[in-house]
Amino acid sequence: MFYLSAVTVLWAFSFSLIGVYLAGQVDAWFSVWIRVALAGLVFLPFLRFRGVPKSLIVKLMTLGGFQLGLMYCFYYQSFLLLSVPEVLLFTVMTPIYVTLLYDLLNKRFSAWYLVTALIAVLGAVFIRYAGINERFVMGFMVVQGANVCFAIGQVGYKALMENQTHDLKQHTVFGYFYLGALVVATIAFAIFGNIEKLPTTTTQWGILVYLGTIASGAGYFLWNKGACQVNAGVLAIMNNVLIPMGLIVNVLIWNREEDLGRLLIGGLIIAASLWLNEKWVKKKVEQKYGAA
Repeated sequence: MFYLSAVTVLWAFSFSLIGVYLAGQVDAWFSVWIRVALAGLVFLPFLRFRGVPKSLIVKLMTLGGFQLGLMYCFYYQSFLLLSVPEVLLFTVMTPIYVTLLYDLLNKRFSAWYLVTALIAVLGAVFIRYAGINERFVMGFMVVQGANVCFAIGQVGYKALMENQTHDLKQHTVFGYFYLGALVVATIAFAIFGNIEKLPTTTTQWGILVYLGTIASGAGYFLWNKGACQVNAGVLAIMNNVLIPMGLIVNVLIWNREEDLGRLLIGGLIIAASLWLNEKWVKKKVEQKYGAA
C-alpha cells in the first residue's frame, strides 16, 4: 500500500506537466519514446541476463509493451484532444477494467460491468454536453485505450509475479519491462514521429527527463511492485485515488478557469459508477462465482 500511495503523489503532477508544457508543443511520439528510453536506462545497470527464463523475458516485454508502450501512445494523444481535467476524469474507468480482467482470468464475467461503464460514459457526456463533437468523442475513446493497456499491464504483472517459481528479485528483471515498451515506442515514433517538433527549451527537456527517470523509471516499478502486495480490490481502488490528486494540482496551479461546477457534477456521476461497481456489481459477481 505504501508503494501505491507514494507513486500516486508522484504521478499527480505528471498530467499537468504534460498538458501544460508538452502537449501540442513537443511531438507526442517523441515524448513517448524518450520517456520510455530514459526509464529503461534507470534499470539497465540492475538488469540480469543469466539465469532468467526466456519465457519470463518475453512475458515481461509484452506486458511492458502494453502498460507503457501502447498506453503512452494513447495517453499522449489524448492531451491533444481533451483538457487535463477531462483526461484525468476519463481514467476513472481503469478500476473497472482491472476488476474485469481479474475476473476473466478466473473465467467469470458479469454483464453488469457494462452498466457501470455506461454510467461513467454519461458522466463524461455531462461535462461537455453542450460541446460534444467528434474531437471530444475521439478523446474519450483514446483515454479508454490507455486505460485498458494500463490495466492489462498491471494485472498481467501481478499475476506473473504471483505465479513465478524462480527466485528473482523484481528490480533485476524489470528492465525487460521497459525494453518491451521501448520496442513499441520506437516503432510508433519511426512511423508517426515528427522530428521538426522536438523539444526546444530547457524546461521541456527538464520535464521529459523528470517524467522518464522519476515518474516512469521509479514510478512504474514501485507501482507494479506495490500491486503484487495488495489484493485486486485495493489495486482497483488505488487506480482512482490519483484522479482527485491530479485534479487538485491542475485546477489550483494551472487551470483555475475550468468550469468547476460541471466538472464536479460530471465527476460525481463517474464516481458513482465506481461506487456501484465496488459495492454492488463486484459482490454480485462474487456471489455468483462462489455459488457456481
